[in-house]
Amino acid sequence: MPAAAEDGAQGKIVLPQQGIALTGEDRREACYLIRNAGAKAGRRAAIPEHEDNGDEARYGNRIGNYSKGLPHNSLGAVDSAAYDSLLTALDSGRHADFESIVMGASAPVFQRKLVNPQAGLAYDMEGVDSHGCPQPPAPAVASAEAAGELVENYWMALTRDVPFAEYDTHPLTQSAASDISGLSDFRGPKAAGRVTTGTLFRGFTPGDLVGPYISQFLWMPVPFGAVTYDQKMQTTLPGLDFMTSFSDWLAIQNGNTPVGASPYDVTRRYIRNGRDLSQWVHIDVLFQAYFQAAVILMGLGAPLNPGNPYAASRTQDGFGTFGPPHIATLVAEVSTRALKAVWFQKWYVHRRLRPEAMAGLVHNAKFGVAHPLHADVLTRSAVLDQIRGRYGTYLLPQAFAEGSPLHPSYGAGHATVAGACVTVLKAMFDERFVLPNPVVATPDGLSLAAYTGPDAGSLTVGGELNKLAANVGVGRNIAGVHYRSDYAESLKLGEAVAISLLRESGDTYNEPLTGLTFTKFDGTRVRV
Repeated sequence: MPAAAEDGAQGKIVLPQQGIALTGEDRREACYLIRNAGAKAGRRAAIPEHEDNGDEARYGNRIGNYSKGLPHNSLGAVDSAAYDSLLTALDSGRHADFESIVMGASAPVFQRKLVNPQAGLAYDMEGVDSHGCPQPPAPAVASAEAAGELVENYWMALTRDVPFAEYDTHPLTQSAASDISGLSDFRGPKAAGRVTTGTLFRGFTPGDLVGPYISQFLWMPVPFGAVTYDQKMQTTLPGLDFMTSFSDWLAIQNGNTPVGASPYDVTRRYIRNGRDLSQWVHIDVLFQAYFQAAVILMGLGAPLNPGNPYAASRTQDGFGTFGPPHIATLVAEVSTRALKAVWFQKWYVHRRLRPEAMAGLVHNAKFGVAHPLHADVLTRSAVLDQIRGRYGTYLLPQAFAEGSPLHPSYGAGHATVAGACVTVLKAMFDERFVLPNPVVATPDGLSLAAYTGPDAGSLTVGGELNKLAANVGVGRNIAGVHYRSDYAESLKLGEAVAISLLRESGDTYNEPLTGLTFTKFDGTRVRV
């Protein structure tokens, strides 16, 4: 029998008995068979149907789809020829067609560029192909769900400066919870069927409703090699929001580079409110939060996942496999695969308009331009009166001067990467481990205090990693650039990418694997 072979009937790898080291020609043949079997498995996997919400076909003027960066008329409707030039490029995939997309800025020097639509055409050679994981259709622009999501976005903007620690007592957050509870189709977390100040703007995964709003992994000191640093950040000053005048809004929709930016607070602070969280997710290195979580867990000596082959070894520690370097690099590795998957969904399937653009439809509708928007946002919610009273328009106040980046809203890049990276970490560490000495930021963000709530002993690795993913994903919503379903569905997309990567890599290890078991975002258990 050869040292390694392929079972022709099943297409599976038949490797020698575990523990037999291969060298020379046998090693080369085994390497080939592993690669070949992975490629064949990918070839057998069906490419799923990718269904959009129908808005692009439903509205000839493209009001339900992303068009930022293209030219728009005085009411903010996209130029049809310019939109068609985008579709031509996406349909052909030719680089020259992408270079011929009609852009909308007042002068080339001011033009912001579309962000990397060709990434959605890239292939991946490990794990599922970037086109292999579907996302359900985004909520249609006229639906009650989309209306509910935008109402939540408006309330998030109004409450950016309210400390998370004061949500239970602040009149604005109390009003937000009451108003959102009255919506006909709101899919965020609830308690006894209602949105409360304890569930407001939180995620949907196990652990999201336990303890403080912010994950411990965004507050705890980070041991980075020989240096340990605290997580005080440079945030922006309170009360400064952008794109609240129609002229500014229209210029930004056309792709013009904004003039000015929010000035920084000279005092560094721990994340304590929505404005801080918005700024954190504005300029983060995309896998930063999860790399930091990994080194925090290593520094704590957190136990490994019980399925890790070194978790109970008498003589060995993991290092290049199933140890600290492997875990740290996996966080970065899975990120690039997650981005390719979500960029395909963004540009080639859904092309969902950003919240700032949907708010433009709301603004025009309130001033008499007919748009097919649900009554939950136009007339039933009390939030628009507050927005108009504070800003003079019905536009969605943005935390960033430039508003959203120049790529479609659904799915969300940050949330997809969050889902992928958190899944890797739950596969590598024991998610049941309770984090010691939990903390909470003071309302001014200048210090951390001991968290002594009744659930202080329930802040587990799994729950706080889930919450970390929610903080990053929902933080982009608080900034005004994404919706709730962007975060929720993209978390699941990233999870699927990570599980695929972990499973496919299983044949490459010498260690005996009994399976890494952990809890998915929907609460079910999975083994990889």
